[in-house]
Amino acid sequence: MSERDQKTLRVLDTGLRPAAENMAFNRALLECHQEGVSPHTLRFLQFEPCALVGFHQNVDQEINTEYCKEHGIAIQRRITGGGAIYFDSTQLGWELYLDKRFLGTADMGQIAARICNAAAAGIRTLGVDAQFRPRNDIEVEGRKISGTGGAFDGDSIMYQGTLLIEFDVEDMLRILRIPAEKLSNKAIESARDRVVNLATLLGERPNLDHVKDAIAEAFAEEFAVELAPSDLLPEEQKSFEQALAEIDTEEWVYQRNRPATDAPMFESIFKSDGGLMRVGVALDPERKRLKQLWLTGDIFVKPARTIADLEAALRDTPQAEMEERVRAFFAERDVEMLQLTVDDVIAAIQSALAMAETEESAG
Repeated sequence: MSERDQKTLRVLDTGLRPAAENMAFNRALLECHQEGVSPHTLRFLQFEPCALVGFHQNVDQEINTEYCKEHGIAIQRRITGGGAIYFDSTQLGWELYLDKRFLGTADMGQIAARICNAAAAGIRTLGVDAQFRPRNDIEVEGRKISGTGGAFDGDSIMYQGTLLIEFDVEDMLRILRIPAEKLSNKAIESARDRVVNLATLLGERPNLDHVKDAIAEAFAEEFAVELAPSDLLPEEQKSFEQALAEIDTEEWVYQRNRPATDAPMFESIFKSDGGLMRVGVALDPERKRLKQLWLTGDIFVKPARTIADLEAALRDTPQAEMEERVRAFFAERDVEMLQLTVDDVIAAIQSALAMAETEESAG
Protein backbone atom coordinates (compact mmCIF):
# COMPACT_ATOMS: atom_id res chain seq x y z
CA MET A 1 0.00 0.00 0.00
CA SER A 2 1.32 3.46 -0.86
CA GLU A 3 2.33 5.90 1.87
CA ARG A 4 -0.71 7.94 2.85
CA ASP A 5 -0.73 11.52 4.14
CA GLN A 6 -1.53 11.20 7.86
CA LYS A 7 -1.97 14.95 8.39
CA THR A 8 -4.78 15.63 5.92
CA LEU A 9 -8.44 14.64 6.01
CA ARG A 10 -10.30 14.87 2.71
CA VAL A 11 -13.88 16.15 3.02
CA LEU A 12 -16.19 14.58 0.46
CA ASP A 13 -19.87 15.58 0.20
CA THR A 14 -21.89 13.23 -2.01
CA GLY A 15 -25.22 14.93 -1.27
CA LEU A 16 -28.70 13.37 -1.37
CA ARG A 17 -28.61 9.97 -3.09
CA PRO A 18 -30.64 6.78 -3.57
CA ALA A 19 -29.70 4.01 -1.13
CA ALA A 20 -28.00 1.88 -3.79
CA GLU A 21 -25.61 4.71 -4.64
CA ASN A 22 -24.74 5.35 -1.00
CA MET A 23 -24.01 1.64 -0.49
CA ALA A 24 -21.87 1.60 -3.63
CA PHE A 25 -19.90 4.56 -2.29
CA ASN A 26 -19.31 2.59 0.92
CA ARG A 27 -17.80 -0.31 -0.98
CA ALA A 28 -15.81 1.82 -3.41
CA LEU A 29 -14.31 4.13 -0.80
CA LEU A 30 -13.47 1.29 1.61
CA GLU A 31 -11.86 -0.84 -1.11
CA CYS A 32 -9.92 2.11 -2.55
CA HIS A 33 -8.76 3.10 0.94
CA GLN A 34 -7.55 -0.46 1.57
CA GLU A 35 -5.61 -0.33 -1.70
CA GLY A 36 -3.94 2.95 -0.75
CA VAL A 37 -5.69 4.84 -3.55
CA SER A 38 -8.03 6.91 -1.37
CA PRO A 39 -6.80 9.45 1.17
CA HIS A 40 -8.20 9.48 4.70
CA THR A 41 -11.71 10.76 4.15
CA LEU A 42 -14.71 12.29 5.90
CA ARG A 43 -17.83 11.81 3.76
CA PHE A 44 -21.16 13.56 4.28
CA LEU A 45 -24.25 11.89 2.81
CA GLN A 46 -28.03 11.89 2.81
CA PHE A 47 -30.53 9.28 1.69
CA GLU A 48 -33.69 9.32 -0.33
CA PRO A 49 -36.31 7.36 1.73
CA CYS A 50 -35.06 3.81 2.19
CA ALA A 51 -35.03 0.77 4.45
CA LEU A 52 -31.60 -0.78 4.96
CA VAL A 53 -30.90 -4.25 6.30
CA GLY A 54 -27.56 -5.44 7.64
CA PHE A 55 -25.48 -7.64 5.37
CA HIS A 56 -26.47 -10.87 7.15
CA GLN A 57 -30.19 -10.13 7.46
CA ASN A 58 -33.19 -11.58 5.61
CA VAL A 59 -35.23 -8.72 4.12
CA ASP A 60 -38.60 -10.42 4.60
CA GLN A 61 -37.87 -11.09 8.29
CA GLU A 62 -36.81 -7.55 9.09
CA ILE A 63 -38.71 -5.19 6.79
CA ASN A 64 -42.39 -4.50 6.08
CA THR A 65 -41.87 -4.81 2.35
CA GLU A 66 -45.52 -4.12 1.43
CA TYR A 67 -45.47 -0.82 3.34
CA CYS A 68 -42.23 0.14 1.61
CA LYS A 69 -43.67 -0.60 -1.84
CA GLU A 70 -46.87 1.33 -1.10
CA HIS A 71 -44.92 4.38 0.06
CA GLY A 72 -42.08 4.39 -2.46
CA ILE A 73 -39.42 3.46 0.09
CA ALA A 74 -36.41 1.73 -1.46
CA ILE A 75 -35.03 -1.43 0.14
CA GLN A 76 -31.28 -2.01 0.19
CA ARG A 77 -28.59 -4.14 1.87
CA ARG A 78 -25.55 -2.68 3.59
CA ILE A 79 -22.03 -4.00 3.03
CA THR A 80 -21.61 -4.32 6.82
CA GLY A 81 -23.51 -6.22 9.51
CA GLY A 82 -25.96 -4.76 12.00
CA GLY A 83 -29.70 -4.27 12.16
CA ALA A 84 -32.42 -2.84 9.93
CA ILE A 85 -32.94 0.92 9.91
CA TYR A 86 -34.84 3.62 8.04
CA PHE A 87 -33.15 6.60 6.41
CA ASP A 88 -34.44 9.71 4.67
CA SER A 89 -33.33 13.29 4.05
CA THR A 90 -34.17 14.32 7.64
CA GLN A 91 -30.96 12.66 8.80
CA LEU A 92 -27.40 13.70 8.04
CA GLY A 93 -24.90 10.90 7.64
CA TRP A 94 -21.16 11.14 8.09
CA GLU A 95 -18.48 8.51 7.49
CA LEU A 96 -14.79 8.29 8.24
CA TYR A 97 -12.40 6.14 6.18
CA LEU A 98 -9.18 5.82 8.19
CA ASP A 99 -6.48 3.27 8.98
CA LYS A 100 -4.95 1.83 12.13
CA ARG A 101 -1.86 4.01 11.83
CA PHE A 102 -3.97 7.18 11.66
CA LEU A 103 -5.99 6.10 14.70
CA GLY A 104 -3.04 4.71 16.65
CA THR A 105 -5.08 1.68 17.74
CA ALA A 106 -7.24 -1.17 16.49
CA ASP A 107 -9.35 -1.28 19.66
CA MET A 108 -12.92 -0.54 18.55
CA GLY A 109 -13.99 0.65 21.99
CA GLN A 110 -11.24 3.25 22.11
CA ILE A 111 -11.92 4.27 18.52
CA ALA A 112 -15.67 4.67 19.11
CA ALA A 113 -15.08 6.77 22.23
CA ARG A 114 -12.61 9.04 20.47
CA ILE A 115 -14.72 9.57 17.36
CA CYS A 116 -18.00 9.98 19.25
CA ASN A 117 -16.50 12.44 21.71
CA ALA A 118 -15.17 14.49 18.80
CA ALA A 119 -18.52 14.41 16.97
CA ALA A 120 -20.30 15.40 20.20
CA ALA A 121 -17.92 18.34 20.60
CA GLY A 122 -18.78 19.48 17.09
CA ILE A 123 -22.51 19.21 17.75
CA ARG A 124 -22.09 21.21 20.99
CA THR A 125 -20.79 24.17 18.99
CA LEU A 126 -24.25 24.33 17.38
CA GLY A 127 -25.77 25.15 20.77
CA VAL A 128 -26.86 21.81 22.27
CA ASP A 129 -25.33 19.78 25.12
CA ALA A 130 -24.32 16.67 23.16
CA GLN A 131 -22.43 13.95 25.04
CA PHE A 132 -20.96 10.55 24.16
CA ARG A 133 -22.91 7.62 25.60
CA PRO A 134 -21.01 4.31 25.49
CA ARG A 135 -20.94 2.08 23.53
CA ASN A 136 -21.50 4.21 20.43
CA ASP A 137 -24.31 6.78 20.80
CA ILE A 138 -24.41 10.54 21.22
CA GLU A 139 -27.20 11.95 23.38
CA VAL A 140 -28.60 15.24 24.64
CA GLU A 141 -30.00 15.09 28.19
CA GLY A 142 -30.50 11.34 27.95
CA ARG A 143 -32.13 11.36 24.51
CA LYS A 144 -30.32 9.91 21.48
CA ILE A 145 -29.46 12.37 18.73
CA SER A 146 -26.86 10.28 16.89
CA GLY A 147 -26.05 6.61 16.46
CA THR A 148 -22.68 5.38 15.20
CA GLY A 149 -20.83 2.19 14.36
CA GLY A 150 -17.69 1.02 12.65
CA ALA A 151 -16.09 -2.01 11.06
CA PHE A 152 -12.51 -2.84 10.12
CA ASP A 153 -11.66 -4.44 6.81
CA GLY A 154 -7.96 -5.20 6.88
CA ASP A 155 -6.13 -2.09 8.13
CA SER A 156 -8.93 0.24 7.01
CA ILE A 157 -11.96 1.22 9.03
CA MET A 158 -15.26 2.67 7.88
CA TYR A 159 -16.84 4.44 10.85
CA GLN A 160 -20.36 5.78 10.29
CA GLY A 161 -22.62 8.15 12.16
CA THR A 162 -26.11 9.57 11.69
CA LEU A 163 -27.29 12.90 13.10
CA LEU A 164 -31.05 13.37 13.51
CA ILE A 165 -32.06 16.72 12.01
CA GLU A 166 -35.89 16.50 11.76
CA PHE A 167 -36.37 12.73 11.91
CA ASP A 168 -39.68 11.20 13.08
CA VAL A 169 -39.14 7.78 14.65
CA GLU A 170 -42.67 6.71 13.62
CA ASP A 171 -41.48 6.49 10.01
CA MET A 172 -38.84 3.96 11.07
CA LEU A 173 -41.27 1.91 13.16
CA ARG A 174 -43.65 1.59 10.22
CA ILE A 175 -41.06 0.00 7.94
CA LEU A 176 -39.67 -2.46 10.49
CA ARG A 177 -41.40 -5.83 10.82
CA ILE A 178 -42.54 -5.56 14.42
CA PRO A 179 -45.80 -6.68 16.06
CA ALA A 180 -48.81 -4.42 15.54
CA GLU A 181 -49.27 -3.91 19.29
CA LYS A 182 -45.88 -2.23 19.39
CA LEU A 183 -47.13 0.35 16.88
CA SER A 184 -49.78 1.73 19.23
CA ASN A 185 -49.89 5.48 19.80
CA LYS A 186 -48.43 4.93 23.27
CA ALA A 187 -45.53 2.84 21.90
CA ILE A 188 -44.77 5.43 19.23
CA GLU A 189 -44.77 8.26 21.78
CA SER A 190 -42.48 6.20 24.02
CA ALA A 191 -40.05 5.71 21.12
CA ARG A 192 -40.17 9.43 20.36
CA ASP A 193 -39.28 10.19 23.96
CA ARG A 194 -36.00 8.28 23.58
CA VAL A 195 -34.70 10.31 20.65
CA VAL A 196 -34.41 14.02 19.90
CA ASN A 197 -33.86 16.07 16.75
CA LEU A 198 -31.44 18.92 16.28
CA ALA A 199 -34.23 21.11 14.85
CA THR A 200 -36.36 20.50 17.96
CA LEU A 201 -33.52 21.50 20.28
CA LEU A 202 -32.64 24.62 18.29
CA GLY A 203 -36.23 25.67 17.58
CA GLU A 204 -35.56 25.71 13.83
CA ARG A 205 -34.03 23.57 11.10
CA PRO A 206 -30.29 24.28 11.13
CA ASN A 207 -28.29 25.15 8.06
CA LEU A 208 -26.83 21.81 6.93
CA ASP A 209 -23.61 23.35 5.65
CA HIS A 210 -23.08 24.90 9.09
CA VAL A 211 -23.68 21.48 10.72
CA LYS A 212 -21.23 19.78 8.37
CA ASP A 213 -18.58 22.43 9.02
CA ALA A 214 -18.98 22.00 12.79
CA ILE A 215 -18.51 18.22 12.61
CA ALA A 216 -15.60 18.43 10.15
CA GLU A 217 -13.76 21.02 12.25
CA ALA A 218 -14.23 18.91 15.38
CA PHE A 219 -12.62 15.91 13.67
CA ALA A 220 -9.80 18.10 12.35
CA GLU A 221 -9.07 19.30 15.88
CA GLU A 222 -9.29 15.82 17.42
CA PHE A 223 -6.92 14.25 14.88
CA ALA A 224 -4.71 17.34 14.41
CA VAL A 225 -5.18 17.35 10.65
CA GLU A 226 -5.93 19.84 7.89
CA LEU A 227 -9.28 19.59 6.11
CA ALA A 228 -9.08 19.25 2.33
CA PRO A 229 -12.45 19.45 0.51
CA SER A 230 -12.23 17.44 -2.69
CA ASP A 231 -14.13 15.32 -5.22
CA LEU A 232 -13.89 11.63 -6.08
CA LEU A 233 -10.71 10.40 -7.69
CA PRO A 234 -11.07 8.75 -11.13
CA GLU A 235 -10.18 5.35 -9.61
CA GLU A 236 -12.88 5.82 -6.97
CA GLN A 237 -15.47 6.76 -9.58
CA LYS A 238 -14.67 3.60 -11.56
CA SER A 239 -14.89 1.46 -8.41
CA PHE A 240 -18.20 3.15 -7.52
CA GLU A 241 -19.71 2.34 -10.90
CA GLN A 242 -18.61 -1.29 -10.64
CA ALA A 243 -20.06 -1.60 -7.13
CA LEU A 244 -23.35 0.03 -8.16
CA ALA A 245 -23.81 -2.46 -10.98
CA GLU A 246 -23.85 -5.28 -8.39
CA ILE A 247 -25.62 -3.51 -5.52
CA ASP A 248 -28.49 -1.96 -7.46
CA THR A 249 -30.03 -5.39 -8.12
CA GLU A 250 -32.58 -7.67 -6.47
CA GLU A 251 -29.94 -10.42 -6.32
CA TRP A 252 -27.87 -8.28 -3.95
CA VAL A 253 -30.79 -7.01 -1.87
CA TYR A 254 -32.53 -10.37 -1.39
CA GLN A 255 -29.48 -12.64 -1.23
CA ARG A 256 -30.23 -13.79 2.34
CA ASN A 257 -33.87 -14.70 1.72
CA ARG A 258 -34.49 -18.42 1.96
CA PRO A 259 -35.37 -20.58 -1.05
CA ALA A 260 -38.35 -22.90 -0.76
CA THR A 261 -37.71 -26.41 0.55
CA ASP A 262 -39.79 -29.57 0.91
CA ALA A 263 -37.94 -30.68 4.06
CA PRO A 264 -39.50 -29.94 7.47
CA MET A 265 -38.45 -26.46 8.64
CA PHE A 266 -37.74 -25.40 12.21
CA GLU A 267 -36.84 -21.90 13.32
CA SER A 268 -35.55 -20.18 16.45
CA ILE A 269 -34.22 -16.82 17.61
CA PHE A 270 -31.01 -16.70 19.65
CA LYS A 271 -29.73 -13.59 21.45
CA SER A 272 -26.05 -13.12 22.30
CA ASP A 273 -23.67 -10.26 23.04
CA GLY A 274 -22.82 -10.28 19.33
CA GLY A 275 -26.40 -9.68 18.22
CA LEU A 276 -29.65 -11.44 17.51
CA MET A 277 -29.50 -14.50 15.25
CA ARG A 278 -32.45 -16.07 13.45
CA VAL A 279 -31.79 -19.71 12.59
CA GLY A 280 -33.75 -21.90 10.22
CA VAL A 281 -32.98 -25.58 9.69
CA ALA A 282 -34.43 -28.00 7.17
CA LEU A 283 -34.10 -31.55 8.49
CA ASP A 284 -34.25 -35.11 7.24
CA PRO A 285 -35.78 -36.61 10.41
CA GLU A 286 -35.43 -40.21 9.22
CA ARG A 287 -31.68 -39.96 8.70
CA LYS A 288 -31.13 -37.39 11.49
CA ARG A 289 -29.38 -35.05 9.11
CA LEU A 290 -29.35 -31.28 8.80
CA LYS A 291 -30.23 -30.83 5.13
CA GLN A 292 -29.96 -27.04 5.02
CA LEU A 293 -29.17 -24.20 7.41
CA TRP A 294 -30.05 -20.51 7.19
CA LEU A 295 -28.48 -18.10 9.64
CA THR A 296 -29.35 -14.40 9.53
CA GLY A 297 -29.23 -11.53 12.01
CA ASP A 298 -27.83 -8.17 13.08
CA ILE A 299 -24.34 -9.62 13.49
CA PHE A 300 -20.93 -8.42 12.28
CA VAL A 301 -18.75 -11.06 10.60
CA LYS A 302 -15.73 -10.60 8.34
CA PRO A 303 -15.13 -11.79 5.66
CA ALA A 304 -18.70 -11.11 4.61
CA ARG A 305 -19.04 -14.49 2.87
CA THR A 306 -18.32 -16.43 6.06
CA ILE A 307 -21.93 -17.15 7.04
CA ALA A 308 -22.88 -18.24 3.51
CA ASP A 309 -19.81 -20.50 3.43
CA LEU A 310 -20.77 -21.98 6.81
CA GLU A 311 -24.28 -22.74 5.54
CA ALA A 312 -22.75 -24.53 2.55
CA ALA A 313 -20.30 -26.46 4.78
CA LEU A 314 -23.14 -27.76 6.96
CA ARG A 315 -25.35 -28.90 4.10
CA ASP A 316 -26.47 -32.53 4.61
CA THR A 317 -24.57 -32.85 7.92
CA PRO A 318 -25.45 -35.53 10.50
CA GLN A 319 -27.00 -33.68 13.42
CA ALA A 320 -24.60 -35.40 15.82
CA GLU A 321 -21.63 -33.94 13.92
CA MET A 322 -22.89 -30.35 13.69
CA GLU A 323 -20.84 -28.91 16.57
CA GLU A 324 -17.63 -30.61 15.45
CA ARG A 325 -18.04 -29.33 11.89
CA VAL A 326 -18.76 -25.77 13.02
CA ARG A 327 -15.62 -25.72 15.18
CA ALA A 328 -13.54 -27.19 12.37
CA PHE A 329 -14.95 -24.62 9.93
CA PHE A 330 -13.88 -21.65 12.07
CA ALA A 331 -10.55 -23.25 13.04
CA GLU A 332 -9.56 -23.29 9.36
CA ARG A 333 -10.36 -19.61 8.75
CA ASP A 334 -9.28 -16.17 9.87
CA VAL A 335 -12.65 -14.69 10.84
CA GLU A 336 -13.44 -11.47 12.72
CA MET A 337 -16.69 -11.50 14.72
CA LEU A 338 -17.64 -8.44 16.78
CA GLN A 339 -18.58 -9.82 20.24
CA LEU A 340 -19.85 -13.01 18.59
CA THR A 341 -18.22 -16.36 19.43
CA VAL A 342 -18.14 -19.80 17.83
CA ASP A 343 -20.01 -21.06 20.89
CA ASP A 344 -22.77 -18.54 20.16
CA VAL A 345 -23.13 -19.84 16.60
CA ILE A 346 -23.30 -23.45 17.82
CA ALA A 347 -25.84 -22.55 20.52
CA ALA A 348 -27.99 -20.73 17.96
CA ILE A 349 -28.09 -23.76 15.66
CA GLN A 350 -28.74 -26.06 18.62
CA SER A 351 -31.71 -23.91 19.61
CA ALA A 352 -33.33 -24.57 16.21
CA LEU A 353 -32.56 -28.29 16.45
CA ALA A 354 -34.14 -28.31 19.92
CA MET A 355 -37.30 -26.85 18.41
CA ALA A 356 -37.38 -29.82 16.03
CA GLU A 357 -37.00 -32.30 18.89
CA THR A 358 -39.79 -30.59 20.84
CA GLU A 359 -42.17 -30.79 17.89
CA GLU A 360 -41.26 -34.44 17.25
CA SER A 361 -41.98 -35.28 20.89
CA ALA A 362 -45.30 -33.44 20.78
CA GLY A 363 -46.22 -35.26 17.59
